[in-house]
Amino acid sequence: MTVLKVILTVVFLIVCLALVVIVLLQEGKSAGLTGSISGAAETFWGKNKGRSIEGKLEKVTKYAAILFLLLALALNIL
Repeated sequence: MTVLKVILTVVFLIVCLALVVIVLLQEGKSAGLTGSISGAAETFWGKNKGRSIEGKLEKVTKYAAILFLLLALALNIL
């Protein structure tokens, strides 16, 4: 049981560090003054955001956050 806890702790630390790096790599959501003037117009960037690097970072962040929560719960139970 202690071996499992050590392995889960190491994976948990790796996920924590990865989550911090992924969040820091993302750009801010604020559009600034130009975003408030132009409004929410449909653009090529807006339509294809899921295929961009930003879209992929958002997906990876969601999965890493879920893994973080599951590992935290598992470590708490053990």
